[in-house]
This record gives sequence, structure tokens and C-alpha cells, in this order.
Amino acid sequence: MNWKFWNKKNTPKNTNKKKKSATREWVDAIVFAVIAATLIRTFFIEAYVIPTPSMERSLLVGDFLFVSKVNYGARTPMTPIAFPFAHHTMPLTGTKAYWDGWELSYHRLPGFSSVKRGDVVVFNYPADTINNRPVDKRENYIKRCQGISGDTVSVVDGQVYVNRKAAPNPPGEQMEYTYHTVGEDLNPQIEDDLQITLYEGHSAKAMTQASANVLKSYSNVKDFAPIIAKKGIPDLQYPVFPKSSTSIIDVKLTQNPPEYHWNADNYGPIIIPKKGWTVKLDSMTFPIYERAIKVYENNKLEVKGTDIYINGVKTDSYTFKMNYYWMMGDNRHDSEDSRYWGFVPEDHIVGKALFVWMSWDDNASFFHKIRWSRLFMGIH
Repeated sequence: MNWKFWNKKNTPKNTNKKKKSATREWVDAIVFAVIAATLIRTFFIEAYVIPTPSMERSLLVGDFLFVSKVNYGARTPMTPIAFPFAHHTMPLTGTKAYWDGWELSYHRLPGFSSVKRGDVVVFNYPADTINNRPVDKRENYIKRCQGISGDTVSVVDGQVYVNRKAAPNPPGEQMEYTYHTVGEDLNPQIEDDLQITLYEGHSAKAMTQASANVLKSYSNVKDFAPIIAKKGIPDLQYPVFPKSSTSIIDVKLTQNPPEYHWNADNYGPIIIPKKGWTVKLDSMTFPIYERAIKVYENNKLEVKGTDIYINGVKTDSYTFKMNYYWMMGDNRHDSEDSRYWGFVPEDHIVGKALFVWMSWDDNASFFHKIRWSRLFMGIH
């Protein structure tokens, strides 16, 4: 046996590798943590906080949520160059947290399911006409999906109808009511116990149907009734979608838009676009679908006289490329939602709200800040 050859091949080499410094180890650990956290929040799950009362009393201001990206399939980054953990604005400096010089087209990984009616969904605010941010850098909104692509949605006296059937009302849904008391005033503790709320800028108090049923049973509560905007009378102070077009001028179709006579409590019916669905474009449908065709689906849209041109071709119809959704807040009279800005395109969908992992009440005393009963509460 050639012992010299055996020793050469099998004797471990003394590599004398230089040990990493403590600083280098910390840097490597931080880089790894940032990359891992970014991948998790991009493709799996992300934390959000409820900033406004539009979903009360289902979700409260100060609820911290986990939102699943995998349920509907994670959306691949559309603005890939961005500062980690910042959405669209850098803290302290207020500057942009992303570079929009390189934007990617919309793609979504396979998910467990599609968006369903009744889901509580986080999405990017579609009607961003001021900041002009990329889709994935627009403000995050959270609402309940009331209609999916292809559905016909309407609101009749505050009740949502989908395909002519009354939609289930969430247990936390709130409406505003008017009432007065006679004789003895109502004990303030009763309103606290029933979670009756007067929101800023409102003159009437909001409550759930369950609280309304209890309150109106008191003998000193009189003339109790929900506040419902009358059918056929548009709200001039807070006009609903579609509003008069400002994106296309010098056209008869939009200079004199049709009057729909809709308001927040009596709205529609309106058909939600579906991928592959062809809509006939005329004076009634054009204002409803104009933004989806031009902005969301990136077409050159022109109107010359009463003729419509899409990408230079005269047409009287359009076939949609994406699915769309109709989102509404459970706090019906204090929610800016699809009734005011229209459809949510599928490329704006972020994820499905799963559960509340923490809830913090800024208005409570120090020892009652945490809403213990809401910790790890599922979202329905």
C-alpha cells in the first residue's frame, strides 16, 4: 500500500480560517433577520393596526391584526426597491421609502382561495388621485367584501343586497339612530354598556342592532328610529360614486353625466366587473366603468363627441382584464368605502385579516389600556 499517497489524500488540511469579528457576526445576523422578516411579511403574514372606526364594532381603533398573504395568494412586489419595514414614507424624514424608477407588473402566487363575500380584506386604496403612488405603496384600507366580481350589488334603506338577495349583516355592523328621552334622562352608564358612540363630526349616535333593540325597550326612550337617507335624493355634501368625471373633458358623455339619484343608504344596483365580462358602453355605464378601463387596466381612453375610443380604436364596449370587488365598512355611516370611490381591482388586494393579536384603547385609563377580551380574537 502507498502510505504516502493515503496520507496526502486523507489527512485534514489546516486551513487556518480567520474567525469572524463580533461586529461582522452582528452585521450578518441583522442582514439575515431583515431578509427573513421581509420575506415573511411579503409572502406569508403581516401585522396591521386599525386607525379609524370604519369597521366598528367588528374591529376597533387600536386593534392590532395579523393579515394573511397566503389565503388569496401573495402578490409579488410591484415596487421592488424600497426601504425595509416602511410602507410608502420614511419615519421622521417624511420622504419616500421606495424608488419608483423600476416597477414590475402585477402577479400573484397561488392561494388557498379567492376573495369571498363577507371576508374582511386589507387592500390598497384605489382612488389615490393626489399622491399618485404605485399600487402596492398606496394607503392600506380594511373593509368587508360585500360583492365579488360578477355580482350585482345594491343598498336599499341601509340593507345590502347581492344579486337581489339580502346580504348577511355582520354582528358588529353599526347604524346611526335618532331618539329622545322623556322624564328621567338616560343613565350614561347604559350607553357605555351598550357601546353607543357619538363619532366626531356626527350629530347622531351609532350602535349595533343588538344595542338598538335593548335601548328602544326602555320606557323613557321615544321616537327611536334608524337614520336612513331617502331613496332618490342624492347626498350633495358627500356625493357617492360615480362622481362627475374630471379626467376627460370636452365630451358630451362626461360634461353632462347621468343623474343616478343614489346615496349611501339607497344605492345601485351596480354590476361589479369580472375578468372576461364585456360591458356595453353608453351614457349610463361609461361614468361607472371609466376609471377601471383607463386607470386600473391602463388603457388610453378618449371620447370625441359621443364616440368612445380605446387605444385609438372606436368602440361601444369593453372586455375587462381583471376581477373587481365591492368593499364596505361595518360602521355604515362612518366609512369611506366603495359607495364613494367604486371598485377595488384584484391587483390592489393585500390579504385576508385573520385575528386580533393585541388591542389597545388610547382613551382608557392606564390600567385598562389593553382590551384583554380581544386578545387573539378571530375575525369573522
